[in-house]
Amino acid sequence: MEYIEGKPLGSVLDADIRQYGAMPADKALKITADVLAALEISHEMGLVHRDIKPGNVMMTKRNVVKVMDFGIARAMQSGVTSMTQTGMVVGTPQYLSPEQALGRGVDARSDLYSVGIMLFQLVTGRLPFEADSPLAIAYAHVQEEPVAASSVNRSLPPAVDALIARALKKNPNERFPSAETMRDECLRVAQSFQAVAPNIVPGAQTPSGSGVGSAVFPPVDQGTPAPGPVQTPYQPGPYGTPTPAPSYGYPQQGGYQAPPQTSAYAGQHGPSTPPPYNLSPQPATGGSQGGGKSNRAVVIGAVLVSIIAVGGLVTALVLNGGSGDDNKGGGDSTASSSTTAVEGHKGPDTSKTIDTEKCTDPTESYNDPKKIQVPNFQFKDLSSVKSCFQAAGWQMKITRVDENTYGEDSIMDQFPSAGTDVDPKDMPEIELKVSTGDPS
Repeated sequence: MEYIEGKPLGSVLDADIRQYGAMPADKALKITADVLAALEISHEMGLVHRDIKPGNVMMTKRNVVKVMDFGIARAMQSGVTSMTQTGMVVGTPQYLSPEQALGRGVDARSDLYSVGIMLFQLVTGRLPFEADSPLAIAYAHVQEEPVAASSVNRSLPPAVDALIARALKKNPNERFPSAETMRDECLRVAQSFQAVAPNIVPGAQTPSGSGVGSAVFPPVDQGTPAPGPVQTPYQPGPYGTPTPAPSYGYPQQGGYQAPPQTSAYAGQHGPSTPPPYNLSPQPATGGSQGGGKSNRAVVIGAVLVSIIAVGGLVTALVLNGGSGDDNKGGGDSTASSSTTAVEGHKGPDTSKTIDTEKCTDPTESYNDPKKIQVPNFQFKDLSSVKSCFQAAGWQMKITRVDENTYGEDSIMDQFPSAGTDVDPKDMPEIELKVSTGDPS
């Protein structure tokens, strides 16, 4: 066993918090990239760490990062990747992935979620989910959406927010596919901005999960609540059976979804659980006898408006029917794609760009100075790649493939592959496989 002389990453973070309020973003990204490099090797060997946190990362005197404590690591092929023999969920609650909290099987992407939690903590000085009990924290991992890191540390660029947001996706299929991919993104983001000191917003709040904690474990100093229709976290809400998530199947109770402001719990993070809305029919008032005629007039008016709208639509279609041969490619394809949205479709990620210099001034071949190496276009946005091709005068051939992990217009593959030696005077046509954003 290797002896490591150094200090935990948590101690390094505490020192930075005392000095700056949080760890500088460039330093945090480089440390995170080193942690991901270690996890990449672990994952290649089929091992999931399952407990990534600052306390399990060491920094040597030479600032070399070491990932430690594989005591609860499991082989991905063992079939027992989420529970111990006693049936208890393992891992530290503050860093649990949603699938760990739900007791489901885990894989390499579960470690990437924990790395995202750790990165959030490094750049903000606090955890994205804090609550008064482990159960409330675990439930927040499943249901709550974390705040943007830049809302706590104003010096963070949008690229850091995007990186953390992708790592903390509830659905593992929407996270980075591998530690290597996330590591490359950390290094790219670290090089994309100028390092500045953290600017912590005083009093910034993160999701507390206090509503869940008080519902599951009522405060000791309060009496037993009066019996009534109090909604508990694991029961269907007053609106009927909640709609399951479209792709991964996490429970989505209306009471704990942060973005919508229509549920009974929206915007409520207090110590008590509010009662559900009363949806029972209300007794009719004295002036309701004349409502029959007014309702009949409203219905007739609505029918007339519908008939007029349908007639106008039919007329428009008839007038446009004769010009079908005039639009070859352009506008019709956009209209048809917008009207036939596929469930699970993921839109484009325009932040994945490539510099035009990669095409206008490509890397010279190591074997033949007269040749150049084909740039790496994989996972870049198509519009950025087109600009690069146009600047160099290159030709491309696009083939669409169904895929919704990286999103619409993401380059999934290329031929010739990146690094291939080509003659710039006889540049071949480069074939690109581009994502449609639709599930395969």
